[in-house]
Amino acid sequence: MSENALTRRSFLAGTAGVASLAAVGGFAGFSAWENAQAVEGAEKDLRLVHSLCNGCSSKCGFTAYTSKGKLLKQIGDLAHNDAQGKLCARGYGFANIAFSKDRLTDPLKRNDKGQFEKISWDQAYAEISEKLKEIIDGSGVESVALVHDPRPSGSYYGPRFMNALGSANIYTHGAACYASRKGGFKQVLGYGDWTSDVENSKMTMFIGRSYADGIKPSQLMSLQRAHENGSKIVLVDPRCNNTRPFATEWVPIKPGTDMALVLAMSCELVRTGNYDKEYVEANVEGFDQWWDYTRTCTPEWAEEITGVPADTICRLAADFAEAAPAASIEASWRAAFGCMYTNSGETARTVAIFNTLLGCWNQKGGAIFTPKPKWGDLDKSKFKSVPKVEAKPYGNSELKLGTESNCLMAAEGARKGDLKAMFFYNSNMVAGYQNPKYLGECLDNLDLCVVIDVQMSETAQHAHYILPECSYLERAEAPQLNGGMIPSISLRDQVLDVIHPNTRSCDKIYTELAEACGVGEYFQFTLEELSEAQLKSIGRSLDELRRVGTINLHDRAFKYGTKPKFSTDSGKIKFCNDAVLEYGYSAAPHWAEPSVAPNTDEYRLIAGKQSVQSHNQTVNVGTLMDISKEYGLERLWVNPAVAEKIGVKDGDTVEMSNALHTGKIKVKVTERMSPWAVYMPSHYGCSVKEQTNAYNFGLRAMDFTEFRIEPGYGGSCNHENSVKLKKVNA
Repeated sequence: MSENALTRRSFLAGTAGVASLAAVGGFAGFSAWENAQAVEGAEKDLRLVHSLCNGCSSKCGFTAYTSKGKLLKQIGDLAHNDAQGKLCARGYGFANIAFSKDRLTDPLKRNDKGQFEKISWDQAYAEISEKLKEIIDGSGVESVALVHDPRPSGSYYGPRFMNALGSANIYTHGAACYASRKGGFKQVLGYGDWTSDVENSKMTMFIGRSYADGIKPSQLMSLQRAHENGSKIVLVDPRCNNTRPFATEWVPIKPGTDMALVLAMSCELVRTGNYDKEYVEANVEGFDQWWDYTRTCTPEWAEEITGVPADTICRLAADFAEAAPAASIEASWRAAFGCMYTNSGETARTVAIFNTLLGCWNQKGGAIFTPKPKWGDLDKSKFKSVPKVEAKPYGNSELKLGTESNCLMAAEGARKGDLKAMFFYNSNMVAGYQNPKYLGECLDNLDLCVVIDVQMSETAQHAHYILPECSYLERAEAPQLNGGMIPSISLRDQVLDVIHPNTRSCDKIYTELAEACGVGEYFQFTLEELSEAQLKSIGRSLDELRRVGTINLHDRAFKYGTKPKFSTDSGKIKFCNDAVLEYGYSAAPHWAEPSVAPNTDEYRLIAGKQSVQSHNQTVNVGTLMDISKEYGLERLWVNPAVAEKIGVKDGDTVEMSNALHTGKIKVKVTERMSPWAVYMPSHYGCSVKEQTNAYNFGLRAMDFTEFRIEPGYGGSCNHENSVKLKKVNA
């Protein structure tokens, strides 16, 4: 290991109380980092650089302290809305990816024996461009696609490269993250998202969402302040997740039945007259048709479906009514209605309607639509406009209720032979988006598969060419625009010199690919020139942004009480929408069961995040994996009644199986798990030997999930499964 890296043992030693850290959000402070890494003698050469974390998609801002090429410390930037002066454990630990012995260091080509061999960049570009030309000449540019989890530069350069070629096939990881909730919200509101004003709320309900396991330090801090202010925080989840210290109540629920709960609470609000009738009359269309069905969704009806007692449902509805408009159901992410079930999109519609009944839109403590800035026009003589692509992304016509192109449809396109070439940037689709075996077979049907990444992955294993990117600490990127109560601009600047000289930043890779493919005319500028031009377009400069890391745009701040402009076709909130009829849904949301119903000897397998890991992104970092191993974080959570039924106790090993996969895993027996399901973290089960810290540790939930796409909305339905358990050596 590099002498510059934070060692595994020192990280554990320096992070006091790591058990509680893992349980309550994973926030390590400045002192933990400083204790873990010696800074003696560094003051003379101390250098401060503002950057953005890459441990998850949130990209929290931090200041890096370096000396003589060593990374000494990281401190979350106070000005950055998501960091607010802190980083999570992943943010500190993931820095070690720069020094990993498992880094990709040279371009690779898969040879005739199926093995990867080093080649030069020139050879890689020449062969990729030659094969790409052959594919476009034979099958058209519509057979070429990009799948990416874009970071600041990638979100500009990747789509520009595809559009320069003439392809509209640009996909993100949304199908496995948020496709259904965004689509469902859009059918009601015309918007794909909102933010709950948790800190100022009197009541917030989280359905399958855990800020303490999830994404942003600022969210957990706002939740803590809400708790201290006496806000009622309700967790609706088959497991009592790690947000529990700040929760008022945990409501265990049968997985996949959240829609019935929200329908019943909506019924109770209207039945008792405890909804904002004036707001609904002024802003809603389709109320009467919606109520004709929803009046039948009583708390007693929902109790049979959800396992939540009817009196609890009535009480929750009454609590919401009392707290409104400073109350809301939080927008969630993956979980119950982000993408996990075949009823996720319809659940999202039901949630958007419920919040409307509270009259909470843009109200203090309610659910708000925060602004996000946009760049102004750039000089077209320098930044030549790419030709407008008239075609729609492959698969869009089959998923009209979604808000963006769908990567799972792209995988199907590869399987069918409609897509011939796919580029992957910062995306491990095979391991992270759906059933890995199925997705691997899809990619194996491609004539050209190119992966840009920092380490070998399950997706890269199926590539014809792998192009090594330098780590996030070794590159500068284009400025990042951030939405929020106060919109902002932030910067990832280069913290360290490039460690492996034959790795390159994504802006350079895309620019050089474009040159090789004959579309270099659209990339006749440097990253610095692009950054300067973007910032100039909104009256800022790169020097200014480098000095502070984040610029808050106070003149564009959100103001409570502003009336949202709902961007539906009528400009009204649609409690009924005929657009969903095409996919077999009802105009007003009607209860729909999940597609998979476990038998009496089966359990639904649900998965989720942990505070020290970000799916498969971080698991190969030794400092973070040591925490996982030390505290057995890979274990399968089972309810004591389930444990008794199969004859196991805490720490025993079970065999988990279904028609797709079989594996062995230790169990965590806990009252924090409902008896209707078992839970496993979504990060483990790495099958890439080159990831030496992560390989073969734990199981991968995706292996037990059949490939499925939610009709109309496009969600990945990763909780539509069932598994059997038996004690090993029973």
